[in-house]
Amino acid sequence: MALQIYNSLTRKKERFEPLVPGRIGIYVCGMTVYDYCHLGHARVLVVFDMVVRVLRAWGYSVDYVRNITDIDDKIIARATEIGEPFEHLTERFINAMHQDEEILNVAPPDQEPRATGHIAEIIELTRKLEQRGLAYQGENGDVYFRVRKFEAYGQLSGRSLDDLLAGARVEKDEAKDDPLDFVLWKRAKPGEPMWNSPWGEGRPGWHIECSAMSTRCLGEHFDIHGGGMDLRFPHHENEIAQTEGATGCRFVNTWMHNGFVQLHEEKMSKSLGNFFTIRDLVGQDDDPARAGEVIRFLVLLSHYRSPLNFSAEVMDQARAGLERLYSALFRARERSDTTPADPEADNGLGEAFDKALEDDFNTPSAIAVLFDLVRGINRALEAGAESEAKTLANQLEHLGGRLGLLYQEPATILGIGGVREGSTEDADTTPSDKDALIETLIETRRRARQEKDFQLSDEVRAQLEEMGVTLEDRPDGSTSWRRR
Repeated sequence: MALQIYNSLTRKKERFEPLVPGRIGIYVCGMTVYDYCHLGHARVLVVFDMVVRVLRAWGYSVDYVRNITDIDDKIIARATEIGEPFEHLTERFINAMHQDEEILNVAPPDQEPRATGHIAEIIELTRKLEQRGLAYQGENGDVYFRVRKFEAYGQLSGRSLDDLLAGARVEKDEAKDDPLDFVLWKRAKPGEPMWNSPWGEGRPGWHIECSAMSTRCLGEHFDIHGGGMDLRFPHHENEIAQTEGATGCRFVNTWMHNGFVQLHEEKMSKSLGNFFTIRDLVGQDDDPARAGEVIRFLVLLSHYRSPLNFSAEVMDQARAGLERLYSALFRARERSDTTPADPEADNGLGEAFDKALEDDFNTPSAIAVLFDLVRGINRALEAGAESEAKTLANQLEHLGGRLGLLYQEPATILGIGGVREGSTEDADTTPSDKDALIETLIETRRRARQEKDFQLSDEVRAQLEEMGVTLEDRPDGSTSWRRR
């Protein structure tokens, strides 16, 4: 095992070695629960679910922590706007988030701490910073972190204090000693949620919440901290400063950040109003689980650090690609139900799959290996080697499972019943079921030809011919078909 992970702190790939051999602690900044999860949230959920699945498949014992921010300015503003107690609001959207996770086949984290459940740890951490001269209470009652007292500030974002000062601004109701300082504890305003503290009634600042929860769950020093690229500054920069300032030791070894989701080359976000919720996308399909796997596949088709450019066309391409994987599984199973599988294939593809993921979790390269298996299945079926096809299909399903893919029944994904090749009428199959599969394959071929993937186009045509279907490509670009 030679796992390399790009460390945002050092800005380079590094060989990963856990603090404790065989055990890995991972903390990921989760959702602020005041609205439904959008596609950007889906990327965070899917990416780190994939990371954890892969690490466990390699034999690591992983303690995966993903927090919930259930108190902050946005939550209070939304609760006030709609006249709902903030606890009811957050509980409602936590339940919705869990439903979205299930749709995306995202497994629950091992620990899911909530900010409001760690007020005591937040207060204790703030007290330590105050005792070390790194925190102070302003005239307005808020408690601030002294940024200039932490010499390494800016190491994660690569920003100098002079650059930060040029962009800093101070709100009218703030009482900072320095514009760069950030809030740790906020004095409560009338009608806001509040907790008792040494500095009066108030509530935590956003950044201190994650420092308190991560160190409570994983200790003062752990392996991996992850989240979206937008959190790198100021949130994660501030986490490093306040945590290392309070503990005096290194906070995290490896920082991982996934790239933005973009719509028309612009970052997708609630603040810009250019976002799709997971529910928006799933609602366009009559099978939520099927639509959820398409979204998951779409996310994994891009390397986690690269931008993900979303469009209806990209979604259609992801759906076609996923159907291609499932179609190979379906054909291999239908042709070889009673055929024993060969011994495990010694084809090197399992090793190639792992090598791709060892290179900073390169899922596009790993998925390319899955399509190599699809081509192998098609060749085996064409040659009548049904035992080999079944072995390759088992390997395809196993490796796909490491990415959280190919966990549903192929017939369900393809929208068909129990079609068995070689028969036009089957006890479990209606003609419309088989027609649906044929139309799906023809659409896959059409997209392949449009994208000049002629190898795939030929493979699909050969598959249809084996099913007794003759195609006729018309001058206008359409395709008609008939059974022989």
